[in-house]
Amino acid sequence: MLEKGFESILWNSRLVVLVAVITSLATAFAVFYMASVDVWNMLSHVPHYGDMDLPAETRADMRAMLVAHVVEIIDGYLLATVLIIFALGLYELFISRIDQAANSETHSRVLFIRNLDDLKNRLAKVVLMILIVKFFEHALNMDFDTALDLLTFAGGIALIGLALFLTHASEKHGESARDEDASH
Repeated sequence: MLEKGFESILWNSRLVVLVAVITSLATAFAVFYMASVDVWNMLSHVPHYGDMDLPAETRADMRAMLVAHVVEIIDGYLLATVLIIFALGLYELFISRIDQAANSETHSRVLFIRNLDDLKNRLAKVVLMILIVKFFEHALNMDFDTALDLLTFAGGIALIGLALFLTHASEKHGESARDEDASH
């Protein structure tokens, strides 16, 4: 009797994860809102870019500013996406399968989380994309004064390429391992 009651408490303690699910979703909505407001603000500056009286240097500065804003907006949307994937993954792992998503014709494999490693892998891919966006955001403001600066930047691009290659290679390896497990 005592064991059964204790096991019930242990099993139901997983529901504390709902706090993380709800707050992650709320944060995702807030970040989506902030990124959307940033889009609106950026779009309000776009008409000035076409002003024929604008000096070339001012236009170049405005272009750099607008491109930087676009990168920041992408970063915001990617962060919000991470939070949604995290919330849905936690819910599916600890609370219940989301039946509506499984039965939907428009469902995405991104949202099907089978285990904690699956959730970590999906989050890692989006975090990698955020890091790439951040790298290019900083690259927009870099000054290449020496050959070493340019070489360092090229090394960063090479590392990004390697990270993307390894991510893609691990996907292929994971798929082939799952196929082998399914055939046995």
